[in-house]
Amino acid sequence: MDRKHIELQVYGAEQICASCVNLPSSRETYEWLQAALERKFPDQPFSITYIDIFNPPADPKKLRFSQRVIDEDLFYPVVVIDDEVIGEGSPQLKIIVKEMEKYGYHITA
Repeated sequence: MDRKHIELQVYGAEQICASCVNLPSSRETYEWLQAALERKFPDQPFSITYIDIFNPPADPKKLRFSQRVIDEDLFYPVVVIDDEVIGEGSPQLKIIVKEMEKYGYHITA
């Protein structure tokens, strides 16, 4: 199977989600996820981007999704691949890995 380069987007905020008080911050989750995926998929190109929902980049797609997180009271961080939410609040590495495997990535570590 051919591997498609994917961008994981982690939407969150500096303040911790009200329902996520005992969980790591969005940025901590992003950093943990980046390190974990780089270990599982070494030398396999993908990107992971952190997006602050209260200060999103000018990209219209990221602006819209940031507003969606706010409007729909999604539990952040919200992890997205190809416009599909694959993790919310406390994203599970196992689910994210399975999703990446659908795109042709293979665990090598």
